[in-house]
Amino acid sequence: MPRYLGDDDGRSSESDEEDIEELLDEESEPEDLVQATPSRRKRKQDEAALSASNIIVETAFDAYFKHNSTRSRTSANVFSSLVPPLTAEEYTEGIESAAKGLNLEPLQPSILTDSSRDLLFVRFMRELAEGFNLLMYGFGSKRRVLNDFATEYCAKAGHVVVANGFQPEFTFKDLLSSIERIPGILNTELSSTTPETQSKRIYDFFSAPGPRRPLYLIIHNIDAAPLRAPKAKSCLALLALNPRIHLVASIDHINAPLIFSTSESAARKPDAHAPPPSVPRRGFAWLWHDLTTLAPYDFELAFTDRTSIKGAHGGGPRKKTDGSVLQGAGAAAITETAALHVLASVTQKAKKLFVLIGTRQLESIEESDITGPAEKDMQQFGIGYDMLFHIARNDFIATNDTAMRSLLGEFRDHNLVVSAQGTSGEVLWIPLRKERLASVLKSLQEEA
Repeated sequence: MPRYLGDDDGRSSESDEEDIEELLDEESEPEDLVQATPSRRKRKQDEAALSASNIIVETAFDAYFKHNSTRSRTSANVFSSLVPPLTAEEYTEGIESAAKGLNLEPLQPSILTDSSRDLLFVRFMRELAEGFNLLMYGFGSKRRVLNDFATEYCAKAGHVVVANGFQPEFTFKDLLSSIERIPGILNTELSSTTPETQSKRIYDFFSAPGPRRPLYLIIHNIDAAPLRAPKAKSCLALLALNPRIHLVASIDHINAPLIFSTSESAARKPDAHAPPPSVPRRGFAWLWHDLTTLAPYDFELAFTDRTSIKGAHGGGPRKKTDGSVLQGAGAAAITETAALHVLASVTQKAKKLFVLIGTRQLESIEESDITGPAEKDMQQFGIGYDMLFHIARNDFIATNDTAMRSLLGEFRDHNLVVSAQGTSGEVLWIPLRKERLASVLKSLQEEA
């Protein structure tokens, strides 16, 4: 049967090579055939690749799919896992040594000089009186500037409440309780003590007709986790559009502007002399101000979990950490904030399972009389898998072993729940110490 073998120049040579290969196939022994097969296969692949490269013209689409079909090679040597976190002592030592070694005068923007600052504060008061709320952004701590504004100007014009959102133990209910200390607010009884009813009582108090001193609400880091919760944000949006409540806040996270929608930022307060609307509107009426101070965040970082301060240490041998976030069974360190981020993305059944494990773990810690360094080993307070599955099945959290393993899988992937084989079987526990675990469970209960 006729075959096309290419051009005339290479016709005879290619035919001879194929005849020789056929003779070798017929006369070779099985051992020789096994040895000859890899080389023949590799030669044929090379010839096919060469032929394809000569005939096929690679288009842009072919190049795209060829590039995306190759596996990307990534290294498991992540920098965050290679460099252990700094302790509080190492951080303080590094800051002090840097300040002493450089002998540099602290930088101060010209806008924060005494004369410029007074003009800036007068402008702030004017904008607040016009019905806007102020949101401060920029590099550097804005705490001292906003506190000076609160004491020198706001305190002379009305009530002042300052909230430190960067503190780990801060909750939105604490903010409402501080506002309710203003005389007259508690005269109205509530049917319940939920944040919604408390916020509505505060809103009605400052919306009542008649002379009343306004409220200046100063919030440091309104982008903090307790204030980003949907319920807290909704209550805060209700208070922010009250004509007699003026909100001044600061943000430091680079993605903080994404917290507020366009409608919330562009909302406007009603007239203070007009009757209050039957259905109060919600929003923030922001005016953005660049308040770059270049001041260090020493006070804010004093309340930060030390395991979240990562970096290299160049001041001699590394000191032993105190294990503020405990590890077990190869688990990586996890902070309270990281735990809340993971819990925010799981289902309600998974949250109930986490609350069940955490509650049992806290009960075991309370019942034990272990003190000292041994108290930090959370594995001894863990719960057996069989017992956990029995309780979860009675509470209709997981009806079978497959569903139970599926709920635990998300927590195990993020090291939020770790396990180890004990004498009586598999034991599970949460690698967070008592105080941080109680805080996480309290946050979940407030969101429920």
